[in-house]
Amino acid sequence: MKNREPSEIAALIQDGQAVLGIEMGSTRIKAVLIDSDNAPIASGGHGWENTLDDGIWTYPLGEVWSGIQSSFADLRKHVQEHYDVPLQRVKAIGFSGMMHGYMVFDAEGNQLVPFRTWRNNMTAQASEELSDLFEHPIPQRWSIAHLYQAILNEEEHVGRIAHMTTVAGYVHWQLTGEKLMGIGEASGVFPIDITQQDYNRSLADRFDAHIEDRGFEWKLKDILPQVVGAGEQAGQLTAEGALLLDPTGKLEAGIPLCPPEGDAGTGMVATNSVEVRTGNVSAGTSVFAMLVLEKELSRAHPEIDLVTTPDGKLVGMAHSNNCTSDYDAWINLFGEAAEVLGLELSTPDLYDKLLKLALTGDPDCGGLLSYGYISGEHMTGFSEGRPLFARSSDSNFTLANFIRSHLFTALCALRTGLNILMDEEQVKVDDIRGHGGFFKTPEVGQRIMAAATGTPVSILETAGEGGAWGIALLASYMTRENRDESLPDFLKQVFAGSMGEAVEPDPSDVAGFDQFFERYHKGLAIERAAVESLP
Repeated sequence: MKNREPSEIAALIQDGQAVLGIEMGSTRIKAVLIDSDNAPIASGGHGWENTLDDGIWTYPLGEVWSGIQSSFADLRKHVQEHYDVPLQRVKAIGFSGMMHGYMVFDAEGNQLVPFRTWRNNMTAQASEELSDLFEHPIPQRWSIAHLYQAILNEEEHVGRIAHMTTVAGYVHWQLTGEKLMGIGEASGVFPIDITQQDYNRSLADRFDAHIEDRGFEWKLKDILPQVVGAGEQAGQLTAEGALLLDPTGKLEAGIPLCPPEGDAGTGMVATNSVEVRTGNVSAGTSVFAMLVLEKELSRAHPEIDLVTTPDGKLVGMAHSNNCTSDYDAWINLFGEAAEVLGLELSTPDLYDKLLKLALTGDPDCGGLLSYGYISGEHMTGFSEGRPLFARSSDSNFTLANFIRSHLFTALCALRTGLNILMDEEQVKVDDIRGHGGFFKTPEVGQRIMAAATGTPVSILETAGEGGAWGIALLASYMTRENRDESLPDFLKQVFAGSMGEAVEPDPSDVAGFDQFFERYHKGLAIERAAVESLP
C-alpha cells in the first residue's frame, strides 16, 4: 500500500472512487473509507452496548440506526477535516455485523420480537435436538437454533414469520430492498452445502418435515435470505436507504453494495486468512478462532462451528462468548484508583502499563484463578455467567499475576475448542493471525495467545482497522476489473509486505498456560456455585 498525498486522496474521494465499509461490532460501530489501493484513508465510530431486556441480550432497532448514522457522520467529519472535501458518493459499500442471533419480521416488515443476539445462551434444548436431527453441530448462537427454540417454547409470533435474518442482513435489506447475505454470514444461520454453495437443502427439508405437525404456513426456504458469494453485486443503495444511512440527504443513491458478511468473515479477510492452513483469532468482547480446513472433520463436535470463508471454503470455528470484558472492568477500576490518588493516566497508557506487567508474572499466574464469565459460556456448559476471582491462601498474589490470570482466563474456553481441532482432528495451521482489542498492547496479546494456542501468532500492520476494513475490502473486491480473480489472489496483492513478524510460543509461557488451564477446568465447580448462589 503506497502513501498518497492528501490532495490526491481528496480528489479520489470527490470523484467517488473511495470504498466504504461499516461493521456493527458488539461494543462499537466502525466506518472505514479505503482508497483505490485498498488502504484506509478515513474512519469514524460510535460506541454502543447491548441491553439486558427481560433476560434477553438485545440492541433496539432505533439504536442500530442511530449508531450507524453517528458512525457515518463521524467518518464524514474526518474526511472534511483531513481532506477538505464533502463525502457525497463512493464506489461501493459493504455492511458487516456480529454473526448469528435472531431477527424475525412479518410480511409487512414489522419486527416480531426484539433482536436476540449471539450472546444469549437460551437455546440449549434446540441446539441439542437439531444437532442430533441434522448430525451436524448447531451451536446455540445460530439463527436456526433460536428459531427452533421459539417453536419449542410455543411462542406466538413464529407462525407470522415472513423473513429471518441477522443484523447485517437486516441493515442491507433496509438499504437496498434485497433479502440476502454473504455465504460466510449465511453459514451461521443454517448449515451450508459446500458443493452447492447454498443452504443444505436436504437438512432444510428434514427440518420442515420435523415441524410439519406445527401447522406453519411457511417453509424454511421461504423465510431464509438468499445466499450470495464474495465478489457478486448484492443490490444498490436506494433513495430511502441513502437517507437511512445519511439523514442529511447528501449521500447519493445508486451505490452498489457487496453481500453483507458477519464479523467472522470480515475477520478472515482483514487478516488474509481465507486459504487452507491459515487461521485467525479475533479477540475482543468475545474470542473466536477460525481455521480454514483441508478436509471435513471426522465427526460432529458440539463445541465446533462449521462455517465458511466469504468465498465458500469450510472453516472450523472455536468460539467463546467471553474474552476482554471482565479485565476491561478491572482495568477501569484501577483507573479509578489512580484518579483518586491524583494520577493522570490516559486509557491507552493505563492498559499498556498494566498489561505489560503480565509478562513479568509467574508462568502459571502464581496459583491465581479467575473466570471472566460476563455471560454464559457454551464451551464449558454454562448458560449464565458470574465474573469471579479466586485464590488459595498460599497463592502468589501480585499485581502482575493478577493481570496475567485475567489474560489467561480470557483464552481458556477458546483453548477448550482448539484442543478438539488441533489434537483430536489433527488440523494443521502454519500460523495464527490475530486482530482485535486483545492485541492492542504491543507484544502482550501475541505472546499470551501464542502460549494459549502453542502456535506462532502474527499481527498485520493493518489489523487494527478490523472488520470494517475487512468488509470494505470485500466491497472493493466486488468492483475488481478482472472478474476471474479469486479472493485469495486479490488479498495477496492487498497484503503484500504488511505481515508483521510472528511471535513464537515461549516454552515457559506454554507450560504455565497448561498449568493454569488445568486449574481452570478443575475450578469450574466454583463458577457453577457462583451462578447458583448469586442471582
